[in-house]
Amino acid sequence: MVQTPASPKNQTLPIELPSSIRLYVTQEQFAAISAVNRDLKLEKTAQGELIVNPPTGWETGERNLSLTGQLYRWYEENEDLGKAFDSSTGFILPNSATRSPDASWVSQQRWDALTPEQKGTFANICPDFVVELRSGSDGLEPLQAKMKEYIDNGARLGWLLNPQQRQVEIYRPGLEVEVLQNPTKLSGEDVLPGFVLNMRRVWG
Repeated sequence: MVQTPASPKNQTLPIELPSSIRLYVTQEQFAAISAVNRDLKLEKTAQGELIVNPPTGWETGERNLSLTGQLYRWYEENEDLGKAFDSSTGFILPNSATRSPDASWVSQQRWDALTPEQKGTFANICPDFVVELRSGSDGLEPLQAKMKEYIDNGARLGWLLNPQQRQVEIYRPGLEVEVLQNPTKLSGEDVLPGFVLNMRRVWG
């Protein structure tokens, strides 16, 4: 559903688009659409296709809360190392896609190297660390493609959490994807030193 202005008072009318119709936008148009649809999680592919992600169910919401909560606790104790972000944060990747990982982290050194303009509404950077949490309605292949995109654009560590199969795919630059079956914990390795994600709380 795309929202379009209905009056000078910024009221909106919903427009349902058939699945056969794809909407392509520029970065400026994407920013404008995002500004008036703050309750929606929007993304844009490198080709400019607008992606509207529907709200998640309660199970995914609970899992994501545990994920971001655990990351935030580590961040509070290591805030000098970088900045952590939740699923509402968008990043403009080097390939021009705008993506919103379910959880992410950027090293302080890379963040400080950005200009004020690059830190705009959507920071012009690919996070060092990204997590995507598969919901019941998510196809696996699109998420795998997104994870590869993160790595190709500068991410140093990525986790694809798949509660449906209790499986985790770990993405690292220059290495084959590592697949773990029903792990109880995940290590942030040298990207997030000392961070350990308790998977029991994520699996539920």
